[in-house]
Amino acid sequence: MKLVSFKGVPVVRGNVDSLPRKVLTFLEHDVELCQPAFIHICDGSDEENRLMLDILIAEGIVQPLPKYENCVLAHTDPRDVARVESKTFISTESQREAIPVPKPGVKGQLGNWMSPEDLDVAIKKRFPGCMKGRTLYLLAYCMGPMGSPLSKFGIQATDSAYVVACMRIMTRMGMQVLDAMGDSDFVRCLHSVGCPLPLKEPLRRDWPCNPDLTLIAHKTATNEVMSFGSGYGGNSLLGKKCFSLRIGSAIARREGWLAEHMLIVGVTNPEGVKRYLVAAFPSQCGKTNLAMLTASLPGYKVECVGDDIAWMRFDEKGQLRAINPENGFFGVCPGTNNKTNPIAMETIQRNTVFTNVAKTSDGGVFWEGLEEDLPKGVSITSWLGEENWQPGSERPAAHPNSRFCVPACQCPTIDPNWEDPAGVPIDAIIFGGRRPVGVPLVYESLNWQHGVFVGATVSSEATTAAEYSGHEVMHDPFSSRPFLSYNAGNYIGHWLEMEKPGCKMPKIFHVNWFRRDSKGKFLWPGFGDNIRVLDWILRRCSDEKEDIAQMSPVGFIPKKGSINMEGLENPVDWNELFDLPKDFWMTEVDNIEKYLTDQINEDLPPEMLKEIQDLRQRFSQY
Repeated sequence: MKLVSFKGVPVVRGNVDSLPRKVLTFLEHDVELCQPAFIHICDGSDEENRLMLDILIAEGIVQPLPKYENCVLAHTDPRDVARVESKTFISTESQREAIPVPKPGVKGQLGNWMSPEDLDVAIKKRFPGCMKGRTLYLLAYCMGPMGSPLSKFGIQATDSAYVVACMRIMTRMGMQVLDAMGDSDFVRCLHSVGCPLPLKEPLRRDWPCNPDLTLIAHKTATNEVMSFGSGYGGNSLLGKKCFSLRIGSAIARREGWLAEHMLIVGVTNPEGVKRYLVAAFPSQCGKTNLAMLTASLPGYKVECVGDDIAWMRFDEKGQLRAINPENGFFGVCPGTNNKTNPIAMETIQRNTVFTNVAKTSDGGVFWEGLEEDLPKGVSITSWLGEENWQPGSERPAAHPNSRFCVPACQCPTIDPNWEDPAGVPIDAIIFGGRRPVGVPLVYESLNWQHGVFVGATVSSEATTAAEYSGHEVMHDPFSSRPFLSYNAGNYIGHWLEMEKPGCKMPKIFHVNWFRRDSKGKFLWPGFGDNIRVLDWILRRCSDEKEDIAQMSPVGFIPKKGSINMEGLENPVDWNELFDLPKDFWMTEVDNIEKYLTDQINEDLPPEMLKEIQDLRQRFSQY
């Protein structure tokens, strides 16, 4: 018999009585804490999704986009537009479990810690009564393909219909998950926009949020996430960075696998040989473009398994296998167009939630990079509501961190094995970042330990996905610095420990599409031509050994002419692309040593100190 109320709160959709025991206990706690006016058990159906969009349209949170099929546009409060690393915490009994203790006088950059006692105080300040007047939506979701031994379950309570609509895209969500999970354990996620009704002050742009009290906290020992005050992106879609990376990497460490900020693609060469690789770049370094790459070389095919997260585990034969735990893409809009990423442009023509982009008078969307595709006579209203916005205006039409949220299955190049429960076999791991000088187009690590060093020393220009601005080069170990959930020294150690007898270790590479010449011009064309670099990488992974690499101080670099340059629109300067300026690298080694020893201090694995010493020695003799 369907219950009409639970703990005195009306249940407007779903049968609370059918929930698994552990889920019911979770719901009971959140209802008593947050005091919602209604409860909605999400089933993930098309009908429910239409209901969510209708609610959001009625509340002015989203607007329909008649130019496309089933697409909507949301504009957030300008104070709620990005990840808030300064308000994101890991809570453990000991601070050193979560973050390294830096050298005295050094400000730590590898995460924020909060004691359990302080977190309890913060929760009591925020969550009691936070959903008054609002509906608590209970979402059951699966990270990874249903039925995969690599997948994990999550339950999220939220008071945001926008979150429900986006989580339906980004995860496998609904009754199928509740039916499958039974009494299994799950990651517990509680989210509130922090705006109980009646409102104490008017909303900005009809977007509920509470920036003054925003907090995203993770309890890794008990697999819990508590998010308050933000309704946007990874702050509120808790299956994304919070679960898939922060809680996920803590679980992975305990269970002996890797949860990484990596795309997954399959590359088939003209001979029909297909290999899979993963790649880790900081946000806005071309990760989605590479995941959806349209190859410029004839006969090559690139198929996407995932554009952001990889969960990887060695199978019983010692082969590293990866799944994409997500079900959708949450991609950056500015710079995405039919030249840089035609696959993404085709993918987002239907069933997409756009956030913080501009709107066109013909019912479409606009952002920086779409100038050539703008129909004549169409006017633009910026994300801030500025009508008749003109290119070249002081403020951009779309927020630099504006996003599209779209089902992965719509991608024309989605890999046929993207939901294989066993995962896809990984032959290569690629790291990279935006480095305008000094760092070559591609190089291969000397061995696994050196490859871990390459990953641990990734650095890149800061991006708009975080609070930082400008072109400061920031260290970003494994491209996961904002997502580390335990001591970075132990994180490096966990990577080192993955090398075991009987395991086929993938080769590790580093790429840099962003090197510039003395005039500031990019040396490499990038985009579809990056297949030329992937081709060299996968030839290096082949059992048929070709003479295409030579030793250098940074690792193995391509022998001149070994990357296929045939058909390039403009010639490239090979010597400049692979130049290794000694002065630059001696300074780079010093910076790496200072960063690792300052930040990780006593928890830095000694293997990394040896790699620093070896790299300095190789360049001193160069």
